Amino acid sequence: MSFGMAREAENVEAGYGAAVTAVVDGHPPGVPTGPVPAAGPAPSAVPAPAAGSVAGPHSQYGQDGQHGQQAGTPHAQARIDLAAIRANVSRLCDAARSAEVMAVVKADAYGHGAVPVARAALAGGATWLGVAGMREALALRAAGVPGRLLAWLLTPGDDWSAAVAAGVELSAGAPWAVRAAVRAAQAVDRPALLHLEAETGLGRGGAAAGDWRTLVDSAASAEAAGYLRVVGVWSHLARADEPGHPSCERQLETFRDAAGIARRAGLAPDVLHLSNSAATLTLPEARFDLVRPGLAVYGLSPVPDLAGPSELGLRPAMTLTARLASVKRVPAGQGVSYGHRYRTARETTLGLVPLGYADGVPRHASQAGPVLVAGRQRTVAGTVCMDQFVVDLGDASAAPGDEVVLFGPGGRGEPGAADWARAAHTISHEIVTRIGSRVPRTYTGGSAPGDR
Repeated sequence: MSFGMAREAENVEAGYGAAVTAVVDGHPPGVPTGPVPAAGPAPSAVPAPAAGSVAGPHSQYGQDGQHGQQAGTPHAQARIDLAAIRANVSRLCDAARSAEVMAVVKADAYGHGAVPVARAALAGGATWLGVAGMREALALRAAGVPGRLLAWLLTPGDDWSAAVAAGVELSAGAPWAVRAAVRAAQAVDRPALLHLEAETGLGRGGAAAGDWRTLVDSAASAEAAGYLRVVGVWSHLARADEPGHPSCERQLETFRDAAGIARRAGLAPDVLHLSNSAATLTLPEARFDLVRPGLAVYGLSPVPDLAGPSELGLRPAMTLTARLASVKRVPAGQGVSYGHRYRTARETTLGLVPLGYADGVPRHASQAGPVLVAGRQRTVAGTVCMDQFVVDLGDASAAPGDEVVLFGPGGRGEPGAADWARAAHTISHEIVTRIGSRVPRTYTGGSAPGDR
């Protein structure tokens, strides 16, 4: 057994970042926390926040409201559609059939905002939430987010006692983690809820074949002593985004073996779980009792070489936009940005977009990243800088304050996060997750009670 971008730059619809600043078409910040409905329609719309409430000191342009921009409009923003989150989770619940759905909201919900997304996911039908680190889990609990919550990337220095006291379920892939859970249970006089992780072929976390029985036995002993309860056995697939790859079946077999060993040791976990987004949508035999979709919750395809979001019944939730900071006419032969990697082929207009790699725009997408501006898609001209990049607008009419869309759902002809991923030779997970805290998040599509 083994556990085993001379081209004109193209426009993109802007996505949304991490700092929560307002809720539009939903409850504004400060709505009292309340219970989360299991599902249902979005609450009634409320007026958009007054000018200045979203951007505050971030706004640099449009002080006279010219070019259609109100004073206080942020120079960039990431808009998150919570209705899309709810709909995506509902779609994943359908795909999971009898299995429960854990919405993965780690890394500030892939840059979308952990608390509002968590509530939207629960409203969409998820019964579990998953995060990597313990601090992420405790932050959700501090915000009053209910439901079953698992944290799996833990270290000896984490506050295990606080997690156990808050009812956070924890992962153990080695005996030291079982011991840490026992100490925490003793400290707070409450049994720890543990998920045992088996290494089935990813080569990352979890107990390998030779160590699995030791882990199981230590957990069984602690359970018999009343210090914890093993409520889950889990693992993670290495190549689920390649449906039909033989490694998936091998990992399934190994996972079944590991679960059998745990049961023969007297453990009776509530759930077995293995599936990520790709497996949830393409590998029904890996559903078991619980699935753990991440990327698909945010409306992005986990199998982009096979199908886009719409083909999978998903809707991208983030739109990243900015406002042109300057527009100027330059002659032919003008070098653009650091290194002059781009030179204008003729007299043209350059637009300056106030987003850069400090905001999460990948420098690797220099000369290639797509944007939607001045009525068409264009690409980044020259090198992406820390705070800005340039777009060659040709002879198009444009003015400071005009909108630039980096990525979004695609309904206006803007690029998607996957287009930026291809331009930067990465994955769409990284594109949305890396949007930094200088980019304020705003929310549309209603909200669950208590969002703020």
